[in-house]
Amino acid sequence: MSPPGPDARQRLWRAVRHHGPVLATYGVLKLVGFAVFLHLLDSAGDFRDKNPRFGGGAHSWDVLGSWDGWWYQQIAVHGYDPALEPVPGATGLITLQGNSAAFFPLYPALMRLVSECTGLGPFGAGLAVSVAASFVAALGVHAVTARLGGRRAGLIAVGLWAVWPGSGSEWAVYSESVYTALAAWACHAVMTRRWLTAGVLVFTAGLCRPTAATLIAALAVAALLALYRRQDGIARPLLAVAISPLGLGGYLAWVGYRMGDWNGYSKLQDGAWAHTFDWGRHTVDVVSGVAVGHFDYLFAMAYEDVIGVGVALLVPVLTVVLLQLRPPAVLVVYTVLSYLMVMGTQQYFGNVSRYLLPLFPLLIPVAVGMRRLTLPSLAAVLGTAALASGSYAGYVLFELGVP
Repeated sequence: MSPPGPDARQRLWRAVRHHGPVLATYGVLKLVGFAVFLHLLDSAGDFRDKNPRFGGGAHSWDVLGSWDGWWYQQIAVHGYDPALEPVPGATGLITLQGNSAAFFPLYPALMRLVSECTGLGPFGAGLAVSVAASFVAALGVHAVTARLGGRRAGLIAVGLWAVWPGSGSEWAVYSESVYTALAAWACHAVMTRRWLTAGVLVFTAGLCRPTAATLIAALAVAALLALYRRQDGIARPLLAVAISPLGLGGYLAWVGYRMGDWNGYSKLQDGAWAHTFDWGRHTVDVVSGVAVGHFDYLFAMAYEDVIGVGVALLVPVLTVVLLQLRPPAVLVVYTVLSYLMVMGTQQYFGNVSRYLLPLFPLLIPVAVGMRRLTLPSLAAVLGTAALASGSYAGYVLFELGVP
């Protein structure tokens, strides 16, 4: 095989110069927080006393594959068996067997593929997929932010995403990194008017998380605006809109068919996982309870919930600031609807910081404001946040709460 020619080497060098700082910024900050997280786990030793399925394991890093991670591993190995099975003798809230069909198929399918190609087990494959996807997501966050605030702001946004309160799940057997990568690049495709690419990415995101409904809506609004302005013809925007819901709709229809109930997915989320859209009643209970120090609401987790309430109250402020930049409609619709969808759902409230992790547009105005800081100042701010993230985004999420 002949060595690469000058043109190939030049393209490679340009790619390294363009993407290298993004990957380095994200990787260094994540490694700092990840090292602190593992140190805290090892020092506390809490993981040794817990069931491997519920936050424990033989090694400190095993907690990264517990809780939802355990379910993803089971799906990757055994597949699905959807059924509405009542718990024998159960009364009260939990009335159905916890079922793997609540977890969307894209992430475990990628785990299975990586496992069979590399020989890694489901845990190692899940981590590999998440870590790789997190770097793809970082590139997407940078690409979107740079279009609005310049390259320096893009790098800062990547750093902020690495230390967000829910960022502990970025390098865990969880689907947030995969979903954020798809969401960021889908928004970028809309912003650059690559409609078919956007449609395919949103379709794929619909196989990853139910919150892809917000991406579908954001793409539809952007397409309608493009049609109104007569920017890109008719066929491509409409085809993107037609493609985008097929992933989410197809999976929900399959689950309903297999369960013998077309509303099976919603019933499963409500009965087995206590996830139900309650128009924000649970959110109000948690916020008011945390405000007065009373943790007597459903699924109370003191440390995790305080962080969750702080994030929930921060998002509207960041949204208002984001609007001052007059961002594209796709970012606004995606951000606002995602926030409302999370806040309107009953769930373990401490997970809010994780569920809001894909709302990367919120980082744009902060990054734009911070771009005036000198490099030493940025290193101090982001470096300190990275050190602290090992606790608030890692240890609190995985060991003091339920991620």
